[in-house]
Amino acid sequence: MTKRQNRMVFVALLVAGAVLAATLLFQALGSNTNYFYSPTEVTEGKAPIGKSFRLGGLVGNGSVKRKDMTVNFDVTDNKNKFNIQYTGILPDLFREGQGIITTGSLVNGTFVATEVLAKHDENYMPPEVADALKKAEKQK
Repeated sequence: MTKRQNRMVFVALLVAGAVLAATLLFQALGSNTNYFYSPTEVTEGKAPIGKSFRLGGLVGNGSVKRKDMTVNFDVTDNKNKFNIQYTGILPDLFREGQGIITTGSLVNGTFVATEVLAKHDENYMPPEVADALKKAEKQK
């Protein structure tokens, strides 16, 4: 092969390697994304079934039921509510009327949470929860 042909093969291999690396990078990033859904969007069927996602809103008043380490409660966006089941220790700031975000997946119509995050002071509301509450308020 001539020098020119060697150079062309090298450039083609370099381009193919770059395309392969970019493809693998986007695949890895895409599989690790965790989308946020409001209770209204979950009720409407927009949330994925069997895949992990985040669900947030306000803890429903009078909805918290504890049994050993398992806690069942409702999360609402003031339009719809959705039942959540969590096994583990809840954050100290968790209470009824509190803004929270949970991570988990849908199992037989119940959101099984693997993580529960509560706001850290009275002035803070997670941006996703605030947006979902505003959106639900506009749709009323």
